[in-house]
Amino acid sequence: MLILTRKAGEEITIGEDIVISVLEVRGSQVRLGIKAPPSIAIHRGEIYERIREENLRAGSVALAQAGALSEKLRTILPRNPSHTNPSKR
Repeated sequence: MLILTRKAGEEITIGEDIVISVLEVRGSQVRLGIKAPPSIAIHRGEIYERIREENLRAGSVALAQAGALSEKLRTILPRNPSHTNPSKR
């Protein structure tokens, strides 16, 4: 981890596209400004963690639903090998 000391009005540059500016220091709070391309998502740590947890939860639900769908399809589709292996057509 890189640790830097900056004062209000000073900046940190990451790569060529990201600039973090120290806007204000007031007591134990620091206000930062971040300039980055729109393609880069920027979130507070607690928000990023919620997004990550929700994505994991959604992925596990999708896998469970895919498994249930697969089982249902096995019961209704014919057991003809040519239907399951396209290379034998």
